[in-house]
Amino acid sequence: MRADRVFAYGAAAGLLGDLLLGDPRRGHPVAVFGRAAHAVEQRLWRDDRGRGALHTAVCAGGAVAVGALASRAVRRSPAASVALTAVATWSVVGGTSLAREARTVGRALRAGDVEAARARLPHLCGRDPQALDADGIARAVVESVAENTSDAVVGALVWGAVGSVPGLLGFRAVNTLDAMVGHKSPRYRRFGWASARLDDVAGWPGARLTAVLAAAAGGDPRGALRAWRADAAQHPSPNAGPVEASFAGALGVRLGGTLSYGGRIEHRPVLNGEGRAVEVGDIERAVRLSRRVSWLALAVSAAARSTVAGRRS
Repeated sequence: MRADRVFAYGAAAGLLGDLLLGDPRRGHPVAVFGRAAHAVEQRLWRDDRGRGALHTAVCAGGAVAVGALASRAVRRSPAASVALTAVATWSVVGGTSLAREARTVGRALRAGDVEAARARLPHLCGRDPQALDADGIARAVVESVAENTSDAVVGALVWGAVGSVPGLLGFRAVNTLDAMVGHKSPRYRRFGWASARLDDVAGWPGARLTAVLAAAAGGDPRGALRAWRADAAQHPSPNAGPVEASFAGALGVRLGGTLSYGGRIEHRPVLNGEGRAVEVGDIERAVRLSRRVSWLALAVSAAARSTVAGRRS
């Protein structure tokens, strides 16, 4: 069986597995990787970029090596190769968990239980929930759904199309390292620099594909493209900007503005300023758009890999 078909069948099975099963409650492969990366950090940490770059290379490189060795072990069996790709895809994508957490916050808001929504919000993002009212929480959820559609699903599929199982595992490793050490706290400002920059590079193609697909699958393609062109470059993140702007335009809502992280106030640009303020019902709309984008990303990634394979044969 050709490698492009192995990827297409395996990735589709893995994405379907995530839809039906979600993440395991215990022993998630990403959590196992996180514990291993933390152990490596404990040995390597110094307040300098060089040690941080070594940490990134060891952890991300180790994930890619594991994927390469596993792929090599099953390369003679098409069925085993498809199964390995399916398991790898299921382990690195997180669309179902993303939707579940977003909907949990949405239900609390619809019930008028703002405190419950605040308590649940940290499962989705690092905002200070106590600084947010109901509308602010809803906006934070929509922004998190948009950004994590790229980080938790589309980016992984893109790199899976490029590098099969090693690509899938490598992307998730880089994204996880950024979440662990890539933020600008006193401990990680220098040590986490390499992880943050590598995550920007690895996330670039997936973010642009997410933005394109959100425009195509949303209710207002022109509005999504207009918001992307006008506002994305003003966002502090080179990858979250296009994604959040495109989602804002597609949904007809206004994202961005003032927010608080760890007690630090940030004044972010308004995305799609012509849109209305986010409402609780927009959480479900964002989740549905995320689902459509995820399946379209699978189709695009599989088709791109098949086209490349056809040209080589």
